[in-house]
Amino acid sequence: MPKDVTDVICPFCGTLCDDVVVTVSDDNKTILSVKNACAIGAEKFNHQRLPGRVKRPRMRQPDGTYKEVSYDEAIDWTAKMLVKSRKTLMYGWASTSCQAMSIGHEIAEKVGGIVDNCATVCHGSSLIAIEDVGVPSCTLGEVKNRADRVIFWGCNPAHAHPRHMSRYSIFPRGFFTVKGHKGRKIYCVDCRYTDTAKCADTFIQVQQGFDYELLDAFRTAARGEALPDTVGGVPKEKIYEVVEELKGGRFGIIFFGMGLTHTMGRNHNIDEAICLTRDMNDFTKFVIMAMRGHWNVTGSGQVLGWQYGFPYAVDLSRRDQARHQTGETTSVDLLNRNEVEACFYIATDPGAHFPINAMISSSKKPTVTIDPHINCTTEISDVHIPVAMVGVEVGGCAYRMDNVPIETRKVVEPPEGMLTDEEVLTKINNRVDELLAKGGA
Repeated sequence: MPKDVTDVICPFCGTLCDDVVVTVSDDNKTILSVKNACAIGAEKFNHQRLPGRVKRPRMRQPDGTYKEVSYDEAIDWTAKMLVKSRKTLMYGWASTSCQAMSIGHEIAEKVGGIVDNCATVCHGSSLIAIEDVGVPSCTLGEVKNRADRVIFWGCNPAHAHPRHMSRYSIFPRGFFTVKGHKGRKIYCVDCRYTDTAKCADTFIQVQQGFDYELLDAFRTAARGEALPDTVGGVPKEKIYEVVEELKGGRFGIIFFGMGLTHTMGRNHNIDEAICLTRDMNDFTKFVIMAMRGHWNVTGSGQVLGWQYGFPYAVDLSRRDQARHQTGETTSVDLLNRNEVEACFYIATDPGAHFPINAMISSSKKPTVTIDPHINCTTEISDVHIPVAMVGVEVGGCAYRMDNVPIETRKVVEPPEGMLTDEEVLTKINNRVDELLAKGGA
């Protein structure tokens, strides 16, 4: 008889919904249905039963085709590549467990790799701002139970985090927000009218590239000082009105996305948003939170942070110390300058997201990709090592966007004989030790 697995963590976005119910077959090998997840989250689980799924490593042949090889062959080839390379880019990590990351970092220390994650092309500027001025934040549970003023600035959770609004930020009834949506005022600041804006009480359309100026205007209005007639296309009357409404709330929060991190100003936009949050605390309780995308990109920053002091783009090529410098040790910049000798991608698909010149550079270097499925990056790799899906076929620790660690659950068994990320990385680590003991032979 089919059985339901309850309280499953969804491994799709940074919201990490923990109320998913997955129905599995009686032999615990196949997912039959998924309840409570959004459409994208449900599809993530259903990928487990994709027809034609690759179940064994593949190695590129001289004629460009791929040949199935054993895990031992793929692991040996990968270890020799890592030992031979004087500078290896080890990028990804956002869709695997914190335990696997820790093993990967150990390998990077031994071979002098550069460890970078998806923050390098999304919320890296947020992390720089937090290093500069700190961050007054909270948990999503506090937002649900306390927040009555919610601002979505430069983000569109209706598409990127589909259940965020129903679980935490707009619609749920909390301990002190018993009226749900009716007890909250929702604001959306964006350069275009989005589906999230449709759920907002007030939509503020800012001129593209003028987020910094508008944030500064909010700070100016909060201090009661004079403003020009318009700022970033927004009338001053609207700015004063919104600021007074924010002051009148009990608990406010700014959720911000790549509309701030990728527009003119970048980390300085986030600096100003954090300073606005600090200023608002003179009048009421106010916090701020980044809308992190991949389900464990926050975890990658946490693990790197507690091990090396930096949340992304950590250069271990000197082996004796960790270095970090945006623009110098970040993945796209390294690839564009041809400064790495090999590429090692895990739980990611830069081929679908990186600039074309960076991926052309990557395609000319020895490359290994560890990922459960075929994607754009596996098709330019010399070796593709498929693994069990973390959060579906194997458990592991992940960090929610509010930096709360959550243990994901194993729902079904992986295909017979398939290894996990942890197992593959452990075997590579052991093989690297053997090669280094022989002088790198």
